[in-house]
Amino acid sequence: MIPVYQPRAGRPASDAAGPVTAGPVFWNTVTTPSWDDAYARGVPAPWDIGRPQPAFLRLAEQGLLAGRVLDSGCGTGEHTLLAAAHGADATGVDVSGLAIRQARDKAAERGLVARFEVGDVLRLADLGLIFDVIIDSGVFHVFDHEDRARYVTSLASVLRPGGHCYLICFSDRQPGTCGPRRVSQDELRAAFSHGWAVAGIEAAAFELSRPGIGIPFAQAWLAVLERTGQG
Repeated sequence: MIPVYQPRAGRPASDAAGPVTAGPVFWNTVTTPSWDDAYARGVPAPWDIGRPQPAFLRLAEQGLLAGRVLDSGCGTGEHTLLAAAHGADATGVDVSGLAIRQARDKAAERGLVARFEVGDVLRLADLGLIFDVIIDSGVFHVFDHEDRARYVTSLASVLRPGGHCYLICFSDRQPGTCGPRRVSQDELRAAFSHGWAVAGIEAAAFELSRPGIGIPFAQAWLAVLERTGQG
């Protein structure tokens, strides 16, 4: 999903060698000047598959997306609405006003109650809310090392002690260089080493919207992260 993040001028947000130009929306759209550009074109962005990622469907079926749930970088809202459909008090935040409008339209069409706000995932405390669960579908992996630390701090600011963050990101097992930066298990453990407990990291698939990009899914990690309230 599209992250609530604006890359700094001259600083790429990924380790990609360059964009893949298969279609009007580039794979590494994380370097576009406006996140709205990713949602204003006729073809869905690669991460916008029109349904929840399978990993989050399994979590919802296990009753783990419950209570007050935040979808960080929610895009068009599929995971927010998944949580809402399973009874959660769900909130989605994204920097793209166009994505948020699409998410609100989906909620109305499906008869689901969820809150969608335009905002910055590096400043989640601005919401003035505390959550039991946070969903991150493809946000963490767009950040460089400096902003990665800021993002983890932002997540901690809105997750109650004992709460869980479920995070899916591109894995270092994924071949090639195009697309978001690859993340190793060691990097995940290091990023969440203070004030968090890494409950588990497992292999997962990150489905993509357009097989014409070259692959229908990418190798990913699903991390289960518990906020300890320390650090």
